[in-house]
Formats: sequence, structure tokens, C-alpha cells
Amino acid sequence: MSDDEPDHDLLDFLRQHFQKAAISPANPETHVLEGAEYVYDNAIDVAIDYQSTKAAAAMIYEQMQKKEYSTKTWSSHELHPKAKDESTVAFIFTMDLLNFSFWSEKEDEERFAIEYKGKKWTGYWSLVAALQRALEEDIPITSSDFWQNEHECTEEVLKHVFRSSTEEEIPLLKERLACLREAGQILYEKYQCSFTNCITAANHSAAALVNLLADNFPCFNDVVRFENRKSVRFLKRAQICVADIWAAFEGEGFGEFGDIDKITMFADYRVPQILNTLGCLWYSPLLDHAVRQKRVIESGHTWEIQMRGCSIWCVELIRREILRNHPEVKINAILIDFFLYDTMKEREGAGQDEIPHHRTRSIWY
Repeated sequence: MSDDEPDHDLLDFLRQHFQKAAISPANPETHVLEGAEYVYDNAIDVAIDYQSTKAAAAMIYEQMQKKEYSTKTWSSHELHPKAKDESTVAFIFTMDLLNFSFWSEKEDEERFAIEYKGKKWTGYWSLVAALQRALEEDIPITSSDFWQNEHECTEEVLKHVFRSSTEEEIPLLKERLACLREAGQILYEKYQCSFTNCITAANHSAAALVNLLADNFPCFNDVVRFENRKSVRFLKRAQICVADIWAAFEGEGFGEFGDIDKITMFADYRVPQILNTLGCLWYSPLLDHAVRQKRVIESGHTWEIQMRGCSIWCVELIRREILRNHPEVKINAILIDFFLYDTMKEREGAGQDEIPHHRTRSIWY
């Protein structure tokens, strides 16, 4: 080779090196928080009340201390998996592939529910109960090989997995099957059929794992357009998948992430509901009326984006306020979100839900 000829091996090496560097930056960011701040700064139908946010921060800190709220709280629930191994990783990935849209227009006794271990489970817990019941029935519902098998993992089988104790079926069944199919194919093509390889590829970075999910699995790519900004990333299910793994493994093993505090609150319909109940979020008269009348708000509507974005920013302000007053405490948006979700469900169960949650039907939450 003459001095004038390019070294193609060297060029290939450099090209691969810089491509990897572009894909996996040394300090990955999800950009969810900056998008939420942009929504808050430009919102006209949702506002944050700072005094109520400070009061909520004090209440949340006090209650979380009293209840000894921590990652252990996640595993303490009777339906969540307890094993600290690959089976729990597979369970959580399956769970968060399907963790969306459980709300119903029907009364409690008529809504979709799963009968399991002598109890009736609704909402998110109906999903967890259905998965546990399927595994006990020897249906390999957490196997990506099963998801790809169109002869075994059929719509009829999925209907059986999610058979309800009422007349109402689980919402968006076809979409749930599509999510499983898509994820199974991607795991097969890129990650040797195991989500644990995704975790390994993220190299103990929560932000990197969120980005990997959003970039490689379209059903996790929860991104919207808002005002003049090309895109705002909410990534609710991608973030909660990482958070669930962190909580299930108590920050160790598969759950060890050095940047777990980069995960924000998970923009769904329950946390905006309690933030509004606590006076932290204020809605314009038109939006407030629509929510109270239980009108369906389309996915991607400006109202929906504002409620989701402002909720993320509000929880961030709550987190900062707690740390300002208690710098020694270990707290992040994940634990605050888990606490607020559980509290709202408790209030609902006691008939103390002063305002309904907003109604948006989508695969994003």
C-alpha cells in the first residue's frame, strides 16, 4: 500500500468507533426533564401552584418517612415477583410492555378485573395478577420465544390470559399482542432473545437503558410534538421499566444503575390526578370541566401533553424541595411517583377521589 492510499481497515475501525460513541455517549441523558420544563413554560391550560407544591413536599416527606417508603416497598406487594434473577427481569419487561390503559367507564363491580388468589384485581394490578396466573397455568407469557410464535401466542390465548371476572374485556387487546410480537422480534434480532442483554448493553446507566428502549422498541418511544418544539420525550413505560428493575433488585445486580436519579416521574393519568387533588396542578376552566365530565381527550392533544409535562416538572419541584429541607435523605422522582400513585389508589378505594383522572386511551400509559 502506498502512502497515498487510504487504510481501509483503519477507516472501518474509526467509523465503528465513532458510531458507537454517537450511540452510547459517556454521560447519556433521556431529555425527558428538559422537555417537561418546556411544556410547563409554554402551557396555557395547566399551571403549577408553588405554595401547594411546597406543602405537598412536606406532606410527602413526612408520610414516606412514616411508612418507611423505599425500594423494598415494591417487592413487598404480594403480586410482585420476589426472586432476584432473570425470571424477574423477564416478568418486569413483559409487565411494562403491557402496562397501559386499564381505565374503564363502567362502575367498579362491572369493570375489567382479574380473579386471582381469592381476590379481585383491577387497574395495573389486574395486569400483574393475570401474568402471575398465566405462569401458574404453564403459559410462558414472559418468554419472547412464545410471543413470536404465531401458532401458540394467538389472540385467543391472550384473551384467555386476560380473561375477566366481569363481562368487560381488557382494553386494547390487539395492541397488546402487537407490542409482544414486536418486542419478541427485536429481542431475537438484536439481543439474543433476552432483555438481560439490553441491561448489559446499557452498562449500569438508567438513562442509557431508557434510550435503548425508546430507540430500539417503537412501542416504548413515547414522544410527542408540542407547540414549536419538534419533539417532547415522555417515555413513560421505558422509564418505569427501568425503575421497576431498580426497585425489584433494590439497586443491585440487574438493578444497579449509577444514574438512577435521572429517571423522572412517569407521566400517566394517576399522578396528575393526585397533584390536582393536592392543589399543586391547576387546570383551565375548559380543561377542568372536560376532566370532571370524563370526556375522552385524544392522545397527543395539547391538554394531555400539558397535564403530562407539568406533572413531571411538578414532581421534580417536589423532589428539589424535599432535598432542600432534608439534604441527607435518599429520595428521587421514582419513589415520589410510586408513593403518589399508591396514595391516589388508596384515596380512590376510600371514595376520596375529589376529581376523576383524565381519560386518554393509548399504549403510552
